[in-house]
Amino acid sequence: MTDSRPASPLIFGGGAVSSRAPLPTLPPLALYVHIPWCVRKCPYCDFNSHTATQVLPEQEYVDAMLADLDQDLHAVHGRELSSIFFGGGTPSLFSAEALGRLLEGVKQRIRFADDIEITLEANPGTFEQEKFVAYRALGINRLSIGIQSFQQQKLEALGRIHNGDEAVRAAGMARQAGFDNFNLDLMHGLPDQSLDDALSDLRQAIALKPTHISWYQLTLEPNTVFWNQPPVLPEDDTLWDIQEAGQALLAEHGYAQYEVSAYAQPGRAARHNLNYWSFGDFIGIGAGAHGKLSHPDGRIVRTWKTRLPKDYLNPAKSFQAGEKALADDEMPFEFLMNALRLTAGVESRLYPERTGLPLETLAEGRREAERSGLLQVEPSRLAATERGQLFLNDLLQTFLS
Repeated sequence: MTDSRPASPLIFGGGAVSSRAPLPTLPPLALYVHIPWCVRKCPYCDFNSHTATQVLPEQEYVDAMLADLDQDLHAVHGRELSSIFFGGGTPSLFSAEALGRLLEGVKQRIRFADDIEITLEANPGTFEQEKFVAYRALGINRLSIGIQSFQQQKLEALGRIHNGDEAVRAAGMARQAGFDNFNLDLMHGLPDQSLDDALSDLRQAIALKPTHISWYQLTLEPNTVFWNQPPVLPEDDTLWDIQEAGQALLAEHGYAQYEVSAYAQPGRAARHNLNYWSFGDFIGIGAGAHGKLSHPDGRIVRTWKTRLPKDYLNPAKSFQAGEKALADDEMPFEFLMNALRLTAGVESRLYPERTGLPLETLAEGRREAERSGLLQVEPSRLAATERGQLFLNDLLQTFLS
């Protein structure tokens, strides 16, 4: 597919980019697809999401995303796609026909791995049994269901459009549609939430037997309603009690924590996110999507796409809003802010393999972090200690130039 949109400028940051060593092998490649519309914008949400019109421009948006992908194909370098993630917004607002046309277009351009993981984010309020059977028939093999809470008062405080009964039914409908691998998204630290409230949500989620649970604390982000009109959140002592008791409950039921806020049954960790946290590559298409692309000569480039849907769909505007080639002095922080989110960290050898820089470039920060008790003293691995996981920002600061 050809596209006549103007090219976007290259934006460099963080100093001069060196001629670092060519990468011995390129990282695995994933695709992130951003569908930016929601039924209603939640007051805590800082993602690029916009209230949906009555009729979504599905055909035009799919055409635009495929043209957007065409402009990034130079960065594939013969690799296959290991995973695809439909995020948003609420991707399940799109019809199976539209998503099928997109997947077919992607497959014509990039080879799919035989065991590719394809995840779709969905909200309980958008569940339709027929639609989800059709999604499964397309090859989408994993769902991520945004529940946040099962309690009506908490859902209303979060501005959610579903109720607890719909959330329970959604998990059952996912299974009936053929999804044997699905995630439930839950939040804790909600307005006026007690320890019992938080554990009740977790117990209900566990009872639905998902293969994966994302359980994370509500934070107040700039440019959100909650930032400007903050709700009353639990005290720090309550938040700590919730965290400790919740982690113990998840472990008791066989959900191993493998990342700061991710818990999975054995063999069910999200492969798309594992690739992201281990400094793998991903192409981002859709309004506001981000990407990270490595090249054989050692260049590593972060990209970001035009944010507003109306601009993304405007043929006179570029899909890409900008690029930034990572400099050597940025690499330790860029690599570790992902890798150290993993509770087991990563093998040390992954740093030179994924960055083209010798492991010695981490030496000074590594010594300081080990002395502070934030990084494990283990030459073959880069992994935070239990204390380092609690104070991850402090740990990362030791690797800033």
